[in-house]
Amino acid sequence: MVLTVGTIIDHERYGQGVVAKVNFTDYEVYFERSGKISILKTNTDYKIVEQSETQYDEADKIVFEDVEKALTIILEKYNGLHENIPLGDRWTGGKMILQPANASMQNKEIPIETFFHKIVMLRDRLRVLEQSINSHAKLSDEDKINMQQYITRIYGTLTTFNVLFKEKNDNFVGSGGSKNDD
Repeated sequence: MVLTVGTIIDHERYGQGVVAKVNFTDYEVYFERSGKISILKTNTDYKIVEQSETQYDEADKIVFEDVEKALTIILEKYNGLHENIPLGDRWTGGKMILQPANASMQNKEIPIETFFHKIVMLRDRLRVLEQSINSHAKLSDEDKINMQQYITRIYGTLTTFNVLFKEKNDNFVGSGGSKNDD
């Protein structure tokens, strides 16, 4: 199906977004978490949440303020920017205790929910960084690949924290695995 301006989609990787412009080979979509991303018309990694019936002529221009207003309405409708990632049940109400090697120093206690929230924010910011790199106009394809590989290694480093996630599909995945691995 051909997307039209104003159509709301849910992309497997980028989340929910609104089609802002229809080009010859791609769609410009503003995503909640990732900002503006160009999606090729051949890409099928999305589902239509709400199809816009409005047809626009090329003479019709969409300005940033209009897109921002539309996104604000959508975000309010779907409860904001942040994806609700559940903490594993066994950790709910728990705490982390950081104990210094020096016994005369005081321990630091942190609620696991606070730590988990920071891990999820880190993951979300890495995703935004990925999208910024992938859509950057001045980076060469080689530079994009090198930076993407580095981010993948960062994800691999963070797999230690997968034990905190309730849902396996929320886990970090590095270059050595996939979300479907057991």
